[in-house]
Amino acid sequence: MELDAGERLKVGEILEVEIGPIAHGGHFVARHNGQVIFVRHAITGERVKIKITAVNSKIAHADLFELLISAPERVSAPCKYAGICGGCDFQHISLSAQLNFKRSIILEQFLRIGKIDLVTEGFDLPMHQLSPTDGLHWRTRMDFAVSPQGKIGFFGARSNSVIEIDDCLIADERMKVSDLVNRSWKSDARVEVAVSSTSEISVMRSGRSISGPTQLTEQVDGNSFRISPVAFWQSHRNAPTTLVKAALAQLAAKPGDWVCDLYSGVGLFAAQILHQVGRQGEVTLIESDKTAVADARKIFSKYENVSIFAGLVDQQLAQVKRANAILLDPPRTGAGESVIKQMVKLRPRKIVYVACDPAALARDAKYLKESGYKLDHIEGFDLFPMTQHMECVAGFSPAN
Repeated sequence: MELDAGERLKVGEILEVEIGPIAHGGHFVARHNGQVIFVRHAITGERVKIKITAVNSKIAHADLFELLISAPERVSAPCKYAGICGGCDFQHISLSAQLNFKRSIILEQFLRIGKIDLVTEGFDLPMHQLSPTDGLHWRTRMDFAVSPQGKIGFFGARSNSVIEIDDCLIADERMKVSDLVNRSWKSDARVEVAVSSTSEISVMRSGRSISGPTQLTEQVDGNSFRISPVAFWQSHRNAPTTLVKAALAQLAAKPGDWVCDLYSGVGLFAAQILHQVGRQGEVTLIESDKTAVADARKIFSKYENVSIFAGLVDQQLAQVKRANAILLDPPRTGAGESVIKQMVKLRPRKIVYVACDPAALARDAKYLKESGYKLDHIEGFDLFPMTQHMECVAGFSPAN
């Protein structure tokens, strides 16, 4: 039933509500007169006053205005910009509770979108924590905005305004954010900082190098990668090693296998897959980003059993005629139905999906199920503590 004008929520309105379950995207759900409100900086079970920040025909958004009854999971945020800066969502929640909330998001997305009840189907869904107990100083890639006053910061949540900062507690300490804070930047610039596993530091302004090497050396499980600072690389300092180990354990490639690495980036997974398939095996990489492709061509230039296709996976996968196993690590939008259909035509005995968005993974898991593949394994990784983001590794095999 449509609400009349007098019942509709208005921006700036302050309400008292009880906070319900967490929703995908880092908000918690509250309701008022049947209207759904997505609330930032609250926790399930809390009684709070909220301030409406945005309203549309279906939902409203709000920020915590006053805490009346707090949840046991609530902690003091370590950063003074928590709730102001748009970079972190969960600094007010204990790390153990963050894991539980992220696990519940994955379960809900699979049930609602994928039509797969992970609990009743017997999946434990372990959530792995990679960071120290404080969840800070893990991020090795940072992209700062610049204020009109020439100071670095981040865009506020749902805002184009830059919140100036004097430190960032999730940034790798080797970045020396305090040094960047003390510099004056052009107001239309973006400041991109990357720290490698070998402690090289690159600083770029709007895509142009201003200090540090133009190629970083990353080392993972005995493999060395020389990559551009702007090429995609997992931002958590422990993520590359952790994800390679988890994904390849599920892939279980054998000597002589032909393996496809889709959305391959610079070849993080492919480098280790090569060790599994040996000289008699073949590894095919497909990647659309030109910088990553250029880096991958250099990294694998000495391997005759590596093929690299530059372009969109949806368009390039048709060139692949054989695959015993497929590993894919798509962007947040996921692979999609067209790519799933092309993958299953190759009839791989194993598909391993590394996902940074549980909604996209749940949707693609549904496509795979409808195409004759069953979910064998799924686990979650908190590669982004203090934020609402998470990573999953899922394994699929033919149902029959």
